[in-house]
Amino acid sequence: MPRTERDALGDVTIPDGALWGAHAQRSHDNFPISGRLPRPEFLASAAHVKRAAAIAHGATGRLEQPIVDAIIWASEEVIAGRHLDQFIVDVYQAGAGTSFNMNMNEVLASLASMRLGGQPGDHEVSAHDHVNMGQSTNDIFPTTMRVAAAVLWSRTRGQALALADAFGKLARGTDGILKTGRTHLQDAVPIRYGQEFSGYEDALRQAVEQADAAIHYVYELNLGATANGTGLNAEPGYPEAAARELSERLGLPFRPPRNRFRLTQSMGDFVFFSAALQVLAIELSRIASDLRLLSSGPHAGIGEVQLPAVQPGSSIMPGKVNPSIPEMVNMVALDVIGAHTTVSTASSN
Repeated sequence: MPRTERDALGDVTIPDGALWGAHAQRSHDNFPISGRLPRPEFLASAAHVKRAAAIAHGATGRLEQPIVDAIIWASEEVIAGRHLDQFIVDVYQAGAGTSFNMNMNEVLASLASMRLGGQPGDHEVSAHDHVNMGQSTNDIFPTTMRVAAAVLWSRTRGQALALADAFGKLARGTDGILKTGRTHLQDAVPIRYGQEFSGYEDALRQAVEQADAAIHYVYELNLGATANGTGLNAEPGYPEAAARELSERLGLPFRPPRNRFRLTQSMGDFVFFSAALQVLAIELSRIASDLRLLSSGPHAGIGEVQLPAVQPGSSIMPGKVNPSIPEMVNMVALDVIGAHTTVSTASSN
């Protein structure tokens, strides 16, 4: 049967079996906007942050160990990809991410309460007082963004370098083959295929180096800054302990901030990193467009490069093969470029 929870605005009816609580239910009802929900990587990152916070509060003695253990277990459930259907708040929601933070707090509190023998909504483990202890959305949401960005970049970085390696191998294998060079799409001085492909390789490696430089600033976490950087309701030692726990768990060099007021006020670190990702996207798009052009034809175009045939290219012309992969790469690159505009504008606001 549905259960009733009460918040500052009154009673809220929660569906039977739901792990979320009053705040997430109100947010779900308020924002039926897009149907887009947080990515699993973002949910896992938030759960990692809540887990680290609970461990840090257990180490300082502020949180009792049975509750710490229950929150750790609940967080691990979400990190493992379970209960993701319990995160119901649209990505378009009230500012700062409060609705998302409370959805996470409520789900983890219900899971932790069940671990201790209770039921969802029993508040044996409190979403506010235990899961959100010493925290504010204003430090939790940016920290989650930073953790998610760092984790995803650690994966993407290897993929970008693998592509650079492939171009390097191609460059070495074709270095003895001469071809026509072009500027302004007109014939120019000769160039070797190996030289051309080596340029692609180095462009990708440099884009990765630039993103590595930008992610350095994203590793700063403003945990413990709470509402506006003052650290209200956070005890000494907690921010350092939580950052250390996240570093050890994820193998990434997270650290407390140089100035937690800047990190609470400014999203500039994300603009810098997003700009670096845009550079990588632009380089990939440029290379994809080159390959698309060089493979044109094959009889009435340039036809210098033969791309693997991955699928039929036409619904009306049997045997026609299109440069499907480069075209897909261009679409992804355009999405990244558009996202950078969104990140920049959002950060200015």
